Amino acid sequence: MVLIEKDILAKNDVYAEANRERFERLGVFALNLVSSPGSGKTTLLVKTITALKKKLSVAVIEGDQQTSIDADRIRETGVPSVQVNTGRGCHLDAHMVEHAMEDLPLVRNSVLFIENVGNLVCPASFDLGEAQKVAILSVTEGDDKPLKYPDMFAAATTVVISKIDLLPYVDFNVERCIGHLGSINPDLDIFQLSATTGEGMEAWIEMLTGAATQAARKALCHA
Repeated sequence: MVLIEKDILAKNDVYAEANRERFERLGVFALNLVSSPGSGKTTLLVKTITALKKKLSVAVIEGDQQTSIDADRIRETGVPSVQVNTGRGCHLDAHMVEHAMEDLPLVRNSVLFIENVGNLVCPASFDLGEAQKVAILSVTEGDDKPLKYPDMFAAATTVVISKIDLLPYVDFNVERCIGHLGSINPDLDIFQLSATTGEGMEAWIEMLTGAATQAARKALCHA
């Protein structure tokens, strides 16, 4: 079983590296959004797209086991979106992303959001070629979530603590959660926000805009 897993991950890494090279060559800032089901991932994505599309070209790859519900929501914002249904699979892999891009022509100097299947276990091991792996953790899930799923938060580059408008109504200690995150991955960038009220969204959008601009400049230098 260990040998099979290593073989699968090795093959995935080959596709991931090819995706990464393509993103970097085109100046595409790619993010892999991961979370438990119900974290508010798609709602945050819709609000983020609404703010970003005024400044940047945006595209989305949507991963779910079934249905195109989330991709349909994304398309309502006016940006292109491709749905990838994994069936019984619990995550996207780099080869799936490569195929999705065949139906989603990438625009130079743009942002690509890859919304992964809702799961905090399987997606931790699979590199998609992204520049950032963003783990979204809602305050309704409990502040001990990082301790229960350390591999995901160790693999992430960024954490979004979402639904902070609900803090008065749930048992969630933000400082304790941030402490847990720091013990697992001290290099994490952490954002606290509410897609519903807009609190904290400005800092999130500013980070994305700056990173996308940097990716575009890097591609131009290597052109």
